[in-house]
Amino acid sequence: MNIVYGTYSFYAGIICTTLVIIIALVNQIRTKNTMKRIDHMLDSAIAGTFNPEEIDESMLSSMEFKFGRYLANVELERKNADFEKNKIKTLISDISHQTKTPISNVVLYSELLQEQDLDETSSGYTRALNSQAQKLNFLIISLIKMSRLETGILALNPKPELLTPLLEEVYIQLAPKAASKGLEFNIVFPDENIKVIYDAKWTLEAICNIVDNAIKYTETGSVTIEVIVYEIFCCIRITDTGIGISEEEQAQIFRRFYRSPQASGTEGVGIGLYLAREIIAKEGGYIKLSSMPGKGAAFSVFLPLELPCFSFSNMIK
Repeated sequence: MNIVYGTYSFYAGIICTTLVIIIALVNQIRTKNTMKRIDHMLDSAIAGTFNPEEIDESMLSSMEFKFGRYLANVELERKNADFEKNKIKTLISDISHQTKTPISNVVLYSELLQEQDLDETSSGYTRALNSQAQKLNFLIISLIKMSRLETGILALNPKPELLTPLLEEVYIQLAPKAASKGLEFNIVFPDENIKVIYDAKWTLEAICNIVDNAIKYTETGSVTIEVIVYEIFCCIRITDTGIGISEEEQAQIFRRFYRSPQASGTEGVGIGLYLAREIIAKEGGYIKLSSMPGKGAAFSVFLPLELPCFSFSNMIK
């Protein structure tokens, strides 16, 4: 009797073990298939081809269905964002087109008036009109650039370029302004064959904005551009002997339209540094500031020396 009972227990144990193994394999296969379907959903969402209509609740687990609905909502939000971006793009284009001609005409006619034989009072009004029209033109152009950067409409195209032509153009554009204030303006190059990853047009604007600020807020002394090469980045260091920036203000000067109380009597609208930071950031670089009140400022613009080549496969290795 004990032998028979032992035999039944043995076979029952084998059967139970087999069932457990089968159930485990089935669950493993189901889990693997579920993960494959979720992976496919993610790939479709990343590629922008996710189709919510393909979701079939009867074929999916509860988790998969909820995840699919979440991705469907994300896809809808993406489409709405694209729609709004296109609306903003059209609006910016309309503003640019509609304001360009009238402002240009005001500037032109005010310049023509200045050439006429006017009395002193009328000449003063004409100069003021021309000055304000120039400021309005600059403000409109800056706002359009800022909007394009923020909405992603403006696409930068950074690529390996020699740094020398960029800084030579900066010097050509701003040396006369420095000379008119009696400032010494220098560029220090360790090597004229340095290649940096940048968009020539927009990086020129970013560097010019910073150098223009340095000249604007420096009454005596010098403005210097120095190039320093590190392992990954190239630093374009712009130093001046101007009024300097307090530690409390250093975190604010890159904000849109921020104007220091010390700069209230100086021309400007507070967009230049904001645009510079946005442009450099979109190129994979960054800007550092070091300054003390009354002892000048140093803006260090870091741009990559080579394109980043990160990949998950390289990280795994």
